[in-house]
Amino acid sequence: MKISFNWRKITLGVIALLALAQFIRPTKNLSGDETNSIHKKFALPADVEATLKVACNDCHSNTTVYPWYAEVQPVAWWLQNHVNHGNSHLNFSTLGAKPAWLQNHKMEEVQEMMEKGEMPLKSYTWVHGNAVLSEAQKSALIAWSKTVRDSLVARFPADSLKMPPRKKS
Repeated sequence: MKISFNWRKITLGVIALLALAQFIRPTKNLSGDETNSIHKKFALPADVEATLKVACNDCHSNTTVYPWYAEVQPVAWWLQNHVNHGNSHLNFSTLGAKPAWLQNHKMEEVQEMMEKGEMPLKSYTWVHGNAVLSEAQKSALIAWSKTVRDSLVARFPADSLKMPPRKKS
């Protein structure tokens, strides 16, 4: 028994599915709410602000700037999942409302990610070449994260900056 494919019908079916997919849109991260931004609680040097704007904020704030291809499905779904995932790990726009221990921990992670070269992600810098960080930009982000952590240490008792123990299940 020979199975034959009608490539024309398959191609038309795929095109129809892609066309229908254009009507299913993810919710975008466009609130722009900076009420509890970490930048409102701690000084943000101009060079660090510029670096965050081009390399970090699209995935780690409430001020995502979407490229033109974010209007095309299924790419938009992938991008929005990427943004949601980044925000779930660190959102500079809401970090100021978090407990001091979490702010301290997240700023420590910023330093660690910069030192290890894990951020920004290669998949992001591949498309956004301006997000490739120079050593000076990395050093500035590291220095800023240390300054924020030093400010927290000066304001809060040391035991309040430690991560609480995880509950055993």
